[in-house]
Amino acid sequence: MGCWAIAVHGGAGVDPNLPVERQQQAKQLLTKCLNLGISLLSSSNLSAIDVVELVVRELETDPTFNSGRGSALTEHGTVEMEASIMDGAKRRCGAVSGLTKVKNPVSLARLVMDKSPHSYLAFSGAEEFARREGVELVENDYFITEDNIGMLKLAKEANSILFDYRIPTAGLNSCGSATDNSLQMNGLPISVYAPETVGCVVVDREGRCAAATSTGGLMNKMTGRIGDSPIIGAGTYACEVCGVSCTGEGEAILRGTLARDVAAVMEYKGLRLQEAVDFVIKTRLDDGKAGLIAVSKDGEVACGFNCTGMFRGCATEDGFMEDDDIWMGVHGRCRIQCSRKVIFFSLEVFLLRVMIELAITSHRCSRQ
Repeated sequence: MGCWAIAVHGGAGVDPNLPVERQQQAKQLLTKCLNLGISLLSSSNLSAIDVVELVVRELETDPTFNSGRGSALTEHGTVEMEASIMDGAKRRCGAVSGLTKVKNPVSLARLVMDKSPHSYLAFSGAEEFARREGVELVENDYFITEDNIGMLKLAKEANSILFDYRIPTAGLNSCGSATDNSLQMNGLPISVYAPETVGCVVVDREGRCAAATSTGGLMNKMTGRIGDSPIIGAGTYACEVCGVSCTGEGEAILRGTLARDVAAVMEYKGLRLQEAVDFVIKTRLDDGKAGLIAVSKDGEVACGFNCTGMFRGCATEDGFMEDDDIWMGVHGRCRIQCSRKVIFFSLEVFLLRVMIELAITSHRCSRQ
């Protein structure tokens, strides 16, 4: 029996001037989802693939990040979501794109993996499959928020793709949107760079790795655009060695097959997890900006990015990583050393919550 490890992310390219309130929202949601993963790994028999699905579902349900409810809008003001999931134990995978009504894209990706003869379904075919499988569907309006409507308006006025669709209007100049044309995608100038894709990677006590990624894509993107998140080997990858979820400039991640390359250099170069992450971030992105989280079969956890910051959180059975700068770091890698006190605190909170729930249940039973 090995040790479990988990990492979650809420997007790379975070603006360092992001308002404190927005940072706190992200921190609270990541804390909630990380604690969910910790409790499942600590107290249940769920496998790594089950945990990544449940954690990403939670991220999709909250409008804080760019996935599920709260997804970025297309040029026509609609939502087209995509997601992928991969079970490293047998290299099984499922992916979906162009979803407009599926409440939790990651769970449909899981069904593609488990219930279909295929690995990837998109647009009307994916939603027809969702109906056959009884997946919860909602109207497209469910995913659209007032914040995103406002940011789409700004994007259209600027005739640009906005990457960080939640930077407030007053902050656009400070972030370089109006004046800084140094950032490019496929050679074309873009606006602010800070996508907020979500993802989770897990290794369970059996050494099984899994990864899942979900996103709404880019604000003001062309209808039909597909990024890296649903592409196995680019935005998501898991095998017997590691599990990886990426975030950032999708076109650059696609060209660099980022997620698969982490596993490849571990397999063929014999690198440890953090060494592999550092190598890939440094050598495979060219001029692109991105980040990733990863776990290994040995219970290691790592992250890396080459942009201004990255929302992320991670924990191992032995301790929490980056407990002093975990949520929006502005350096490019995780520290390997762990701080045991934070994970113990998290488990104590979880156990206390269980005790309270048991006490409430007992009290209700005694009144019946």
